Amino acid sequence: MDTRHSPASHKEKPAADAVENRMKIAVRDIGIPPRPTILAQIEQETAKDNPDFIYLAKLLSHDVGLSAGMIKVANSPFFSFGKKVPTIQEALLVLGLKLVVNTVAGLSLQQAFKHVPNMERFWGASAATAEISAMLVKQIGNGIGIRPADAHTFALFRDCGIPMLMIPFPEYRDILIRANQETSLSFTDIEDQAISLNHAMVGVELAEDWLLPADTCLAIRHHHDIAALNGKLDIPLRSRHLIAVAQLAEHLIQERTAQSQTSEWQKLGSDCLACLDLAADDLPALADTCMAEISR
Repeated sequence: MDTRHSPASHKEKPAADAVENRMKIAVRDIGIPPRPTILAQIEQETAKDNPDFIYLAKLLSHDVGLSAGMIKVANSPFFSFGKKVPTIQEALLVLGLKLVVNTVAGLSLQQAFKHVPNMERFWGASAATAEISAMLVKQIGNGIGIRPADAHTFALFRDCGIPMLMIPFPEYRDILIRANQETSLSFTDIEDQAISLNHAMVGVELAEDWLLPADTCLAIRHHHDIAALNGKLDIPLRSRHLIAVAQLAEHLIQERTAQSQTSEWQKLGSDCLACLDLAADDLPALADTCMAEISR
């Protein structure tokens, strides 16, 4: 038996690991925003058998941006009960302890990158995708095994690697334009070719540092991988559903608003629908319901 070429096969996996390790080192060199102290404080309190809601309200009230954001989320269509929530104490009761942690994490993310200029459109798109994602989960039902709050949090953090790459790479905005227009290669392939990094790899490092759930982290890492949607990549079904719901939400928004157009649905759409057990004919009704709720 001729074994002259066998060493090459053994090098493939180490080579892939070496690339992954180099990317992780590069991510660390860029700098990951530290996990906010207030997030740890809130988690510590909510983990108690009898959490002190008054203490939590005071803690959040010290940060005007966080408290205003909490009230805004509590008044959004998928959490409110027809009555406006005017105070942080009432927002805590409406959201519940688990959602408080997720909401603070999402709001803190935006604050962590407030030094990155001209990101208003990005944060607006992330917030819209998060809200439509939550509404989609409510409409599709519990069969997909994720909660509206899970979908909301994932959509907020899905592209968190993008602002991280804006500062060290001045050319990154142009790379994003090319990646959004690419109809064949994956989004992250375009980034890798240009800067040997991609926002999914950077984003999962932040998500892990901020102690987001493992399924959410895996979804962030693979949200542009078609293999993650069609089952060829071995990731939890919950992660696949998170990816599919957010991608569908983004598509519905683009269809209805004609804003922030990308080529992602062209590449991933059919696998997203299959993952969620939906048909193309289901989308108009879903769009009508979800977009109407958000616009109220």
